[in-house]
Amino acid sequence: MMQSAETLRFRLQSLEGRGYKAYKTIKGRYAFSAYTLIIDYVQGDPFATPSRFRILLSHSAASFPKTLRQNRIRQIALADYLCRQFHLQAKKKSKNRGIGKSGLIEIDAPKQAVLLRTALMIDSDGLEVRFFMGLPARGRSILGKQAIEMIFSDLPEMVEKALQYKNLDAALVRAFVETVEDAEALRNQLADRALLAFVANGAILPRKSGIDARPLKEGAVPFQSPAAFQVVLDRPNAGVIAGMGIPFGVTLIVGGGYHGKSTLLRAIESGIYNHPPGDGREYVVTHSDAVKVRAEDGRAVSGADISPFINNLPLKQSTDVFYTQNASGSTSQAANIVEALEVGASLLLLDEDTAATNFMIRDHRMQKLIAKSQEPITPFIDKVRQLYMAYGVSTILVIGGSGDYFEVADQVIAMENFLPKDVSAEARAIAEKYPSKRAKEGGEAFGQITARAVLPKSLNPKSRTREVYLKVPDIKTLVFGNETVDLSALEQVAEKSQVRAIAHALLYAKNHYMDGDATLSDIAAALMWDISKQGLDVLTGIPYGDVAIFRRFEWAAALNRLRGLEIAPNASENVEEIS
Repeated sequence: MMQSAETLRFRLQSLEGRGYKAYKTIKGRYAFSAYTLIIDYVQGDPFATPSRFRILLSHSAASFPKTLRQNRIRQIALADYLCRQFHLQAKKKSKNRGIGKSGLIEIDAPKQAVLLRTALMIDSDGLEVRFFMGLPARGRSILGKQAIEMIFSDLPEMVEKALQYKNLDAALVRAFVETVEDAEALRNQLADRALLAFVANGAILPRKSGIDARPLKEGAVPFQSPAAFQVVLDRPNAGVIAGMGIPFGVTLIVGGGYHGKSTLLRAIESGIYNHPPGDGREYVVTHSDAVKVRAEDGRAVSGADISPFINNLPLKQSTDVFYTQNASGSTSQAANIVEALEVGASLLLLDEDTAATNFMIRDHRMQKLIAKSQEPITPFIDKVRQLYMAYGVSTILVIGGSGDYFEVADQVIAMENFLPKDVSAEARAIAEKYPSKRAKEGGEAFGQITARAVLPKSLNPKSRTREVYLKVPDIKTLVFGNETVDLSALEQVAEKSQVRAIAHALLYAKNHYMDGDATLSDIAAALMWDISKQGLDVLTGIPYGDVAIFRRFEWAAALNRLRGLEIAPNASENVEEIS
């Protein structure tokens, strides 16, 4: 039931000095002059998770031109921009107003990826903002006057400065929205041009550090495409743009150490997302089904068919339905690849720095010393072309130490002083003049990509004290029930809020789609369809403000890393193509 803002003010005045739990009485919906304020959840004490608030602002009150929100990608872009503005205002107003989290005001702020997120959403009705406030207290006593200042002074000012068009720089808003829309348009052109990725001329690829995704400002060399790879694409707002297009097939990125090989690959792997203006990678776009894979010693593998890469184990253990609680580097990399293929990856990204050497290559000399009959692993070099020819799955590899890959590559890009060169002809000539003499291993066919069905009972969200326990301590860790899942190898996760959404999505999929017969691929497709039609709230059932959109690949990867995961017996089926 809608109540007046003055009712809320009166309640807060009357709560002054009372015990903290009395704050629970303010939960509800209140009509302010310019917007509706909803208090969904009130914290139990000043040290607990802050209270959850929402603001509903009509389009007439916000006054943004219809052109800025005329399609879905523009709505997402505008919401992202406004969320950043609200975050800036929240930082200014957030201050200590007592003990614990008293006085805190925060929102799930975007970083270097533009994502659909629940923190700020735009639809045909208007804007919805979800944020957190730490209700003030001294000791365990309510500071009602301080709460009034936050809700009746600070918050209206934040709304006015961050969410009303008249108070924002119109040129910056338009540039942000149009940049994101242009990047999405570039990505949508890739398949028709038989391209895997596009890197615009002038792009700034290096980041500040391995833990800071912001662009390196000083000393960064602007990207410039080699003539042989240069293509021109069109943007609906900014017009044509030139850059390097990477074609379908097998592409090697080579070069000396510290010349930019891995930097280029990291830019390509992040190109599955759109980026804000000033990121440097605004117009670096990659096919949305690209998956970065690496070795991951110690991960669990549950029922994966790794037989395309590993066979004839010494103790006759099956690799068609392979289980282990402690995979080696090569075994984990094989599992990571087949699991990505199972849910529809069309492009694999690999960097030899994070790969298992014995998975990537077995050279001529080693083949002479150790017979194939004694080596269960078929190296990736013998499968990479088969994968492309049989299933249309392309690969981009960073290779600095094995020229044997020249023999299987369609194109070779060399990085020299952070600039790319086309060395495809030279690489082919070297391969012809200096053949590797290695014998091809693993047969003439890649093998089957096997679909699996999950036993729902193997996903147990119950902890020692709760029926459902989901927690995300950081961007690389997910807690599901009593199990802590290490996601540190999922390099394409951009934000912690995506991991939160994945945690909820695991539970949602278990409750709605896992029946022991549905394949993991079908479950992932149904999950993503529900999100596309009903929004991210379908996962949580209540209006959380700190979850963001993810891909089916990272969801499946989290599922596959549950150590208790079990695959339904006799429920898997071989599929002949990737849908």
